[in-house]
Amino acid sequence: MSAAAPHTCLLNTDPNLRQQARALAEQFGFALVTASPADAYYLCLNARGLQLQRDGALASGPIQVDFVGGALGHRRRFGGGRGQPLARAAGIKPDFSPTVWDATAGLGRDGFVLASLGCRVTLCERSAIVAALLQDALRRASADKEIGGWVRSRLKLIHGDSCQLLQSLSKEQQPDVIYLDPMYPSGKKHVLVKKEIRALREMLGPDQGSKALLQIALHAARRRVVVKRPRRAEWLHDNKPDTCIESKKTRYDIYVTL
Repeated sequence: MSAAAPHTCLLNTDPNLRQQARALAEQFGFALVTASPADAYYLCLNARGLQLQRDGALASGPIQVDFVGGALGHRRRFGGGRGQPLARAAGIKPDFSPTVWDATAGLGRDGFVLASLGCRVTLCERSAIVAALLQDALRRASADKEIGGWVRSRLKLIHGDSCQLLQSLSKEQQPDVIYLDPMYPSGKKHVLVKKEIRALREMLGPDQGSKALLQIALHAARRRVVVKRPRRAEWLHDNKPDTCIESKKTRYDIYVTL
């Protein structure tokens, strides 16, 4: 999904944000509307920023990427620093902060955590809807007095397909680490999935292209490829990693490319 689907709507009812909404709609190919569509996901631009919403019987509250407060703000302060499993999987050392290409950025949480630990991170997201949410989150985080400085210097967003973009990088542009977080398998039907993950699954569909992406990543990463998986899941497409790092619910499969 490299561009907005024809039905992707951007709702704006605030005259003060009309120019910003028009620019956003033009950038990502959204249809600018003044009334919410029935029974479908849509983006809404208001004074709080850009949000993903759905009305009707399946409504579950707005979804917004927040790098300043909420769960990510708490994790930034109390998440374990460079000793946490994600940091160790990425190869962060006391004297080394790798460059990271987050090839399936999604809502940007892991990429943001790595940047907060000192890495320079490229967030690459092919979905126009998700890329727009990330862009808005980065805009708000960049203006924050506490974290704005390093957000601007360490986090970069690219709206595009990592399969294509990674192959176009020169040797000098290749990142130390390529991070993959493909859509998790659905799991047991009785498990209640978080609304953010459920929305992404409904909008983007099942995992597609991760087999090719893994092979491309293995040729493009200077040091390692890290694949995030549920702890008990099979290796991605039966590709055995060189080593793994586990947390309570998550496993990071590491493929060394040195």
